[in-house]
Amino acid sequence: MRPDTPGAEVRRAGGRTLRVALEHTSGRNGSLFAGTLFRPRRRRRAARPQYAAYLFLLPWFGGLFILTAGPLAASLYLSFTDFDLLGSPTWIGLTNYIDLFTYDPRYLGAFKVTFIYVFLGVPLHLAFALLVAILLNQKVRALGLFRGIYYLPSLLGGSVAVAVMWRQLFGDGGVVNQFIGLFGVDAPNWISNPRYALYTLILLHAWQFGSAMVIFLAGLKQVPQELYDAAEIDGASRWKRFRHITLPMITPVIFFNLVMGIIHSFQAFTSAYIVSGGTGGPSDSTLFYTLYLYQEGFTSFHMGYASAMAWILLLVIAFFTAINFALSRRWVFYGDQ
Repeated sequence: MRPDTPGAEVRRAGGRTLRVALEHTSGRNGSLFAGTLFRPRRRRRAARPQYAAYLFLLPWFGGLFILTAGPLAASLYLSFTDFDLLGSPTWIGLTNYIDLFTYDPRYLGAFKVTFIYVFLGVPLHLAFALLVAILLNQKVRALGLFRGIYYLPSLLGGSVAVAVMWRQLFGDGGVVNQFIGLFGVDAPNWISNPRYALYTLILLHAWQFGSAMVIFLAGLKQVPQELYDAAEIDGASRWKRFRHITLPMITPVIFFNLVMGIIHSFQAFTSAYIVSGGTGGPSDSTLFYTLYLYQEGFTSFHMGYASAMAWILLLVIAFFTAINFALSRRWVFYGDQ
């Protein structure tokens, strides 16, 4: 008996029967139902492990465990030891962390210098970057040329050559003092004066705005022109268009540059090392946190002490990053909001 006739009994494996009462119909629905019901099932292939994918990921896993996770774990262990790179580490518990905040005034001074550098340098850095990005967003000729010129200082910003040039510019008898001398003003030696040395490095940081500028420019390109046209028809001034259209639309870009700028500023090292000759002078006025960490670890060979400093810096950066993410809910607006 055919299975598609009314009252057919179809025997299954195991001896059980399934009575299927089908209405006699010649329409497509009945044929489709019957065809679907009695279609033989295909055996699923057993899932094969993706050995090729893991093989291609081996270099990344190797870099993760050998160059990142391994040194992190070793640094965490060494932060609880007394280690001078020559002998074996000696476990001393929390002594390094306690000494940092109770018996080391240079450490607290390095913290102060770094905070001043971050909280003054990052806003100036972002302001210059946004200003130049707005200017380059206008219809100007040779836009790619200007973009490359403004990006060049950022590309070379971490190099020793730029730091050496900066020391020559602001040194005694440098180009800056020569220019100021044209107006009959006796300028100080900016690098050797504790009152001004740190601010020359902040100015260097603000000058290296190329990367943030390119990101700002990309964000400005994404703002719909229709919004500006509608605001202009309503009589909004340029300042109101910038305040009520441009700024809210690029807040995700501002947030990204802010977070990255804070992280990089806390890790600043090269400029302070070159300008001060590795001492953090004059009078520890340019003693950045990372520079003092370098002195303790690779000059004084207090590697356990330096490891503790490194982990405190990691916690500080993580804290400010978390604060920025928490506050971003109030002022960062995304496309779906």
